[in-house]
Amino acid sequence: MTETGAQLFARLEARRSLKDIEPRLFPDNGGPENGEVVEIFGPEGTGKTELLYLLLSRCILPLSAGGLELSVIFVDADFSLDLFRLVSILDNRLHTTAPSGGPDEALLRSCLSRLLVLHCSSSSQLLLTLHFLETSFASRPDQSLLLIDSISAFYWLDRAEGRTSYSKQEEKLNKCSELLGRLLRDYKITVFATCHSIRQNSSPVPSSAPSHSSAPSPSSAPSSSAPSPSLDQDKPYLCRAWQKLVSHRLTCSKSEIVPKMATTTASSLMGPKRRRATQFTVHCSSRNKGSRINHFTVTDRGVEFITELNQD
Repeated sequence: MTETGAQLFARLEARRSLKDIEPRLFPDNGGPENGEVVEIFGPEGTGKTELLYLLLSRCILPLSAGGLELSVIFVDADFSLDLFRLVSILDNRLHTTAPSGGPDEALLRSCLSRLLVLHCSSSSQLLLTLHFLETSFASRPDQSLLLIDSISAFYWLDRAEGRTSYSKQEEKLNKCSELLGRLLRDYKITVFATCHSIRQNSSPVPSSAPSHSSAPSPSSAPSSSAPSPSLDQDKPYLCRAWQKLVSHRLTCSKSEIVPKMATTTASSLMGPKRRRATQFTVHCSSRNKGSRINHFTVTDRGVEFITELNQD
């Protein structure tokens, strides 16, 4: 590809650092640097996409509302992006800084104008999309963040197409990872990508650090001598090329909690009534930067952190 002077300037110009995109998610001074990848890992329904909405909103909101006013590219490989949900989160967050009348439609449109959504239905389309994005990153220094939901969307499809050849099964994701590596190196973008857990467990054990070793075939049935799913379910299973890119790993889980005891007139004769809520936990393990655990709930405003626990 022939590079113009403007594209060269954009590529060499320092992009906005996203190290402080959400300090509560990462260890102190351990947020993603330019050119790094954050993997958001966990079973379905553990808050991964809600965390993406949190990061997305933070970037496209105006400075006056605590945002970064940056352009974001969202690659929706799961076809799960809910624009109504995103608008609701933006509207709720804008209300906290807007006049009493609330944010107007023009302000919401301005936020959404900073978002580019692309859909992919196969690894081949994802590869072509990344090639297309290279031109965009070269000419748009304001585009600092790439979100992928999810990088594992075509895992089983690729395995089926590769048949018995392990190298064929990983070939397409390998190519996508190699191209992503070049985009990270040349344009210093930051990538957040969700990855679905292929094993379900109600009490997952978060991994202590990003791993770069290949995992056994996830389709093989566990034997009596194999590790139990509760200990092995968070082990990285995507290709080695992808694992080498990951600098931070956010492992998500959820549990039902009983925040407080409540009694009502009608139920007082039957004893106290417990109110249950869903609490999500995100464990961040950063390469050479320690780890951190946070708990959050999901409301109309999106992710709301409730407690924090730091680990060395």
